[in-house]
Amino acid sequence: MRLRNVLITTTALVASLFLTSCGAGPSAASRTIVRVTDGAETAITTDGNDLKVRNLLLVELKDGSGTGVLVGSIINDAPKDDALLGVSVNGITAKVTGVTTLMQNSVIQFEGPTANAKAVIPAMNVSAGNNAVVSLFFAHAGEVKINAIVRDQSDTYAGVTA
Repeated sequence: MRLRNVLITTTALVASLFLTSCGAGPSAASRTIVRVTDGAETAITTDGNDLKVRNLLLVELKDGSGTGVLVGSIINDAPKDDALLGVSVNGITAKVTGVTTLMQNSVIQFEGPTANAKAVIPAMNVSAGNNAVVSLFFAHAGEVKINAIVRDQSDTYAGVTA
């Protein structure tokens, strides 16, 4: 009886080691997941630039005006300053207010508790659930286009206003 218990325990232990380690390693599917939000991400790392755009998306306001508000962050890791000159969505120019200068290691944060800038797109006319092309224009880094999702003004984004 004792031998039987030892054999069952050993077999279970060996089987658990082999069955649970099948996904381990640097290329395991669970290790390659980096997207944790709906927001789009990109970077400009050419010609001495090091700008990162993180968690970029648009929120369609509930007021029926078709107005959109940009949500996300722009980070400058380059040793030289840059500036956000403008934003457009599907060719419609956004009204950008707040911080637009990107010094080294600084962030432009659109919306949220640490927001220091706002970009409002009047008459964006893209409904929630669809995608829109967001163009960001920088003084040194140039232009970058991002395909961003449009979310409705609810849940996490209920506090987003124009």
